[in-house]
Amino acid sequence: MKIRSMKLREAHKSDDGVSSHCTILWDRTAEHIVTASSSDVSVSIHDALLPSVTPKVVRNHKDGVTALALSPNSTCLASGSSDRSVKLYKFPGGEFESNISRFTLPIRALSFNRQGTMLAAGGDDDGIKLINTIDGSIARVLKGHRGSITGIAFDPKSEYLASVDSVGTVIIWELQSGTTIHNLKNIAPSTSSDFSTLTALGWSPDGETLAVSGLKNDVVMYDRDTAEKLFTLRGEHTQPVCFLGWSLNGKYVATSGLDKQVLIWDVDKKQDIERQKFDELICCLAWKPHGNALAVIDVMGKYGIWDMVIPSSMKSPTEGLPDSISQKSDGLLFFEEEEHEPSISGSLSDHGEDSLVGSEPPNRKRLRQFQYDEDSDEDKSLLPEVESRKKPYVSGKESVKNRNVVSAGPVAVPGPIMQEVFQSGSTPVQPGKRRFLCYNMLGSITTMKHDEYSHIEIDFHDTGSGPRVPAMTDHFGFTMASLNENGSVFANLCKGEKNMSTLMYRPFKSWANNSEWYMRFEEEEVRAVALGSSWVAAVTSLNFLRIFTEGGLQRHVVSLDGPVVTVSGFGDELAVVTHSSPPLPTNEQMLTFEVFNVSNGTQPIKGRLPLSPGACLTWFGFSEEGQLSSFDSKGVLRVFTNQYGGRWIPLFSASKLKKKDENYWMVGLNSSKLFCILCKSPDKFPQAVPKPVLTLLDLSIPLASSDLGAENLENEFILSNMHLSQIQRLIQETEARGQDATSLDDEALNSEAALDRCILRLIASCCTGDKLVRAIELVKLLSMEKSVRGAIKLVTAMKLPNLAERFNSILEERLLEQEAKETILKETTVLKVTDTNTSKTFTTPDVFKAPEPVNGLQSGQLSSPSFVKKKKTEEPAKVVNVPEPKSSTKSENNGLLKKNIGEVKQVEGQRSTNPFAKSSNNQEKTSLLDSLKKMKKNDDGGKK
Repeated sequence: MKIRSMKLREAHKSDDGVSSHCTILWDRTAEHIVTASSSDVSVSIHDALLPSVTPKVVRNHKDGVTALALSPNSTCLASGSSDRSVKLYKFPGGEFESNISRFTLPIRALSFNRQGTMLAAGGDDDGIKLINTIDGSIARVLKGHRGSITGIAFDPKSEYLASVDSVGTVIIWELQSGTTIHNLKNIAPSTSSDFSTLTALGWSPDGETLAVSGLKNDVVMYDRDTAEKLFTLRGEHTQPVCFLGWSLNGKYVATSGLDKQVLIWDVDKKQDIERQKFDELICCLAWKPHGNALAVIDVMGKYGIWDMVIPSSMKSPTEGLPDSISQKSDGLLFFEEEEHEPSISGSLSDHGEDSLVGSEPPNRKRLRQFQYDEDSDEDKSLLPEVESRKKPYVSGKESVKNRNVVSAGPVAVPGPIMQEVFQSGSTPVQPGKRRFLCYNMLGSITTMKHDEYSHIEIDFHDTGSGPRVPAMTDHFGFTMASLNENGSVFANLCKGEKNMSTLMYRPFKSWANNSEWYMRFEEEEVRAVALGSSWVAAVTSLNFLRIFTEGGLQRHVVSLDGPVVTVSGFGDELAVVTHSSPPLPTNEQMLTFEVFNVSNGTQPIKGRLPLSPGACLTWFGFSEEGQLSSFDSKGVLRVFTNQYGGRWIPLFSASKLKKKDENYWMVGLNSSKLFCILCKSPDKFPQAVPKPVLTLLDLSIPLASSDLGAENLENEFILSNMHLSQIQRLIQETEARGQDATSLDDEALNSEAALDRCILRLIASCCTGDKLVRAIELVKLLSMEKSVRGAIKLVTAMKLPNLAERFNSILEERLLEQEAKETILKETTVLKVTDTNTSKTFTTPDVFKAPEPVNGLQSGQLSSPSFVKKKKTEEPAKVVNVPEPKSSTKSENNGLLKKNIGEVKQVEGQRSTNPFAKSSNNQEKTSLLDSLKKMKKNDDGGKK
């Protein structure tokens, strides 16, 4: 066999010629190569098509990068470091996503599962941590190794995880239960303290064979289910193998040894077919996803591409891949699973009625003969000591047939991942730290896990008005909670021998001594909880919406249309978000929201929940005024309105405010402010201790840059319109219930006056910017006669007589229209109603209700609203005679504008209101904003 040579180029500099462990990866399209070194804090993303181009460098670690992993769809890059952290990035852009700093010692190995939803991380720390890539939480810790974990690999069927440590022990774990299936001691070389060469292991693409570097400078193949030794690959290596990689079709294996050689093996023939000698030890290699090439990197940080790895006379390493797969743009390269699906219980196989329980597949005997033919001279003491919980092999007829041949080839990994269920206002589990079960505008619920129990505390932002709730000892292990003025609800996931989930409600005030209650669910898990004015709601894993009364009466059980994402409550309204279908190929979640009225059992609203492209839902709930709201991972806040038949309106976009080192963690909102907690990157959620500081941000619609240069006024104009529309809707609902709407009428009048003031300022800006057509459109939206007269005086003072004439014509039309309506009203004031027996005369009260003002967002036309008739008698309407324009200065125009706006203010009551002021209620509530103001006032008083 001819020894070939190749040149390498430097990717990472070595410190004084000291060797270090380096990593190299291909992305799925073979357009990028990713490299890292344990002596360099940076991760380099190279252009594989143009190697001479300077690579993109990502620097987020404080110490050398010891491990890399790329998700199957090449959208998420993970890096581990000696600084004891794992970081996630977007790929190929390299934008930082999240930091998982829950390790006490350096990281040595990383691996994604087939779906990309879980990342396994191991190293010098105690155990392997399984990390949820969606929220960065640690789902499970696998403990059993006695040395540093140097290699990790998920099997392609996502049932097992294989790991190897520095003392040569290989453990195969069952993922669902987290238990050890096989413990193979002393089967791999010991790496002692030299971590520049790590012990190698890897699953075959069909998942049936696990390859591990052996003790005799070879590679040993073990059976997936029994962990029995099948055969070995032994050839030209003179020192132990430190890294290995399977080709995409499973026909070849590439191995790198401490002898500075890379060998290519034909697995069927069990012999090496190609060899490459290098100047330095190759510590990592990767097969090219498309084509016949191998990327390698040595311990000095130099990398290169070995082209034509497999001789042209032999089958290509990608031969056998279906054309429909190899030509796809997604380039996913994972191998097809057997036709059956894994059982829900996580057993090794579940193949229907033809299962042969306890039987051994014929092909296993055929493969075993290679073991004894080749290894007859081996010392039996070197055979692995197996400590396993062997499961009987279960196989269907078709499965047994297929196992006699090499895997048929790869298929695409399942599409984008559906968003997991979450509880708004909660933070992920952090071992040893207090976290939030709930954080909203009223208060917070925190928990701290101890060995046998958890310690739960409930705090209110306004300690003066909120009840004092004693701390609670939690023996159930609650993982979610919700909080309102009346009480709190808790729930946990299934746990214990009976696999039960618990729901508990705890009221704050009750005349009865034992007022809290529990509900247990067998084989059904609570996924999300919510509270309302007099009810408790829970959504379960069976897609059941369960509604209870405050006393614990089971009131309703409703089936939802799809898997739940989150749930929220306010008053009588319960809002639920579910998946309507799997995500689109563009990774857009398909979500549906439903709003139920619990008191009367109706569903007034249902529709699609919009999200930013590629974003997921991070917060969902109601504003302090009861408006349904959502916040996504791209930082866009949306509020549901009745405009255009019920649409979501964006009221805030973090992209216009967000700094690179800041993330917004949503808490809630009121009519004018967004309440959030600023988290410094890479953190995406706050710590419970010390108590986080709230940040108040103004609501601001993401408007385009206007040629008028008055985005603030335009933003105020749209928000005022929305607020006025909301008040008018409340008036209609209140009157429909037969209740008094006087306070709402006053608020509507104040809102109209505030809107007119904003329009007058916009008219002034239009005149200054020579946008006269826009000024005419705006004057038609003025609600009050006095406002139109003020606009006429304004444009006259600005020496725009033509515009003043048009304004005057609009005023004449409005007055004539108003006069005609009043005439019709007078003619129909007295109505005579004749009965068969008696004749009675009914007189309608002399109250005229003006038609609902036309909202600019509600209609595409800019029609003129009728003037609001006041209860007090106003002076007779007069048509304004437009005077000759006089010379005036800019300061005089500003003074006139202020005067006109001041006249409009007089229409309002004595109490000045915010354009988004909360509707007045009979029972006054203390908001989070009031609490903050009160605390600030107390602090100022203390300083004095």
